Amino acid sequence: MKITLLGTGGPRPDPARQGSSLVVNVDDEWLLFDCGRGAVTQLVRAGAPLEKLNPVFITHHHFDHISDLGDVILSTWLQGRPDALRVFGPAGTAEIVRALIDRVYAKDIRFRAEGEPAVGGWKPVEVKETGAGLVCEGGGWKVHADFVEHGQGLGIPDFDWTTLGYRLEAAGKTLAISGDTIPCAGLERLARGADVLVLCCYLAEAEVVDAHTERLTRHLFPSSAQAGKIAANAGVKKLVLTHFREKPEHLMRAIEEDVRRDFGGEVILGRDLLEIEV
Repeated sequence: MKITLLGTGGPRPDPARQGSSLVVNVDDEWLLFDCGRGAVTQLVRAGAPLEKLNPVFITHHHFDHISDLGDVILSTWLQGRPDALRVFGPAGTAEIVRALIDRVYAKDIRFRAEGEPAVGGWKPVEVKETGAGLVCEGGGWKVHADFVEHGQGLGIPDFDWTTLGYRLEAAGKTLAISGDTIPCAGLERLARGADVLVLCCYLAEAEVVDAHTERLTRHLFPSSAQAGKIAANAGVKKLVLTHFREKPEHLMRAIEEDVRRDFGGEVILGRDLLEIEV
């Protein structure tokens, strides 16, 4: 399988990095994991056929992970998607998709379906809200999910918030996708023995300098010092870091140095449109 990192940035606009998203090609099946800012344009740049993109897996509902979901739904249809687009994600995903189709883009969809015969009839979207366990499988692949910790400890009252990571198994290889998470039991299960772990790493350890950044690494993302320990404890072969806050090059180098203190496998600092063969 081939992984293409479509976006390796975070929520704040970064001219060098688009929002969180990656696509995996398994025997000409194209699986999309998250679809943050710029995902559709990056898919085209990567040469991914939009009409073949199916299914889509959402880790959580922060805007930097789903801001291009409407574009994915419409663009795959406009490019000739033959079947319903399958979307998997945590609780609340169906409500978001309904809002996009029935409210935000309802007139656009009707305009094109009824007014542009070349487009063809509307191809629906099928949403399945999921939790831990087997989520979906194709001819030669399986995707499992597990619950991960990303903000659940912030103490926001009356706030239903679910976050997932995924594990893709294909052709005897395993790819673990952390989503946004801190070290937790779900991440340990997803990453255990993986050939590749794609892990969020927002901050270099040198950036953890005040109460705000300490809170981030306690409840939202691992720092670079934590990332190496996560990979080493899970026994992964290759660690791919992503979801960086914009920072100068010397801090990017510091991230790799921090990770290598604990992890002896291959370390890759992700960049947009990087391709990784597994």
